[in-house]
Amino acid sequence: MEIAFLILVAAVVFVIKALKVVPQQNAWVVERLGKFHAVLLPGLNIVIPFIDRVAYKHMLKEVPMDVPSQICITKDNTQLQVDGILYYQVTDPKLASYGTSDFVFAITQLAQTTLRSVIGKMELDKTFEERDDINRAVVSALDEAALSWGVKVLRYEIKDLTPPKEILHAMQAQITAEREKRAVIATSEGKQQEQINLANGARQAAIAKSEGEKQAFINRAQGEAEAIRTVADGNAQAIRIVAAAIEAPGGMNAVNLKVAEKYVEAFAHVAKEGNTLILPGNLADMGGLVATAMSIVKAQK
Repeated sequence: MEIAFLILVAAVVFVIKALKVVPQQNAWVVERLGKFHAVLLPGLNIVIPFIDRVAYKHMLKEVPMDVPSQICITKDNTQLQVDGILYYQVTDPKLASYGTSDFVFAITQLAQTTLRSVIGKMELDKTFEERDDINRAVVSALDEAALSWGVKVLRYEIKDLTPPKEILHAMQAQITAEREKRAVIATSEGKQQEQINLANGARQAAIAKSEGEKQAFINRAQGEAEAIRTVADGNAQAIRIVAAAIEAPGGMNAVNLKVAEKYVEAFAHVAKEGNTLILPGNLADMGGLVATAMSIVKAQK
């Protein structure tokens, strides 16, 4: 009875040892008598107890790994502390188990050496501007070397680039000076634009004023010309009326009478203006003129 119980216990232990359940996104490497035998995929797997042994267990997910910070020397001999993070994934469990003794340590060291090499080819200012290029260079070098380790390097990202404090102060001073320079340039350009705007405004005002004066002069000239034309037309109309009146019956007599009146009025006016009396040289003519005027008046009556 005891022997049967021992056999049953041994059978249960054998079955338990023979059945292996591999979780999803995992791969187990099995050795048989110390030699690689198979890779157990996710799910239920059967092995031979005491002969087969699960030697390595690998996770097939993407794994982020912090790369320790290190001091790198740039092309212009400036120390730069660099800290980054690496993303990798196991693609071949067999190579990851036997390609290197510790693939995590291997890719970490390779990432650091590659990073030092890439930054050593750049000046300090370029390292801040070309982070993407640095990341791509590190990934390319790691991915090529990690193929024999059964690992795929997916991404590398620089977290921090920290130069010495003296360099930081110098960079800050440079940035401040550059910003002050831009402010001075912007102010001078604003003043220049202001002067240009003022000059253009004065020019436009002068042009508008001269155009206004020109138009006013033209308007005055046209007004004066129109006035002269109107007066001339009036005089011409008056002359035509006088000429027509003269041509009418009795017109010449009326002209003679008018001339005689003006003649007498002229001498009367001269006599009033001063103490000197001016008389015509031939008073007979004046008498004849008056007589003619009187005869005209009588004839009119």
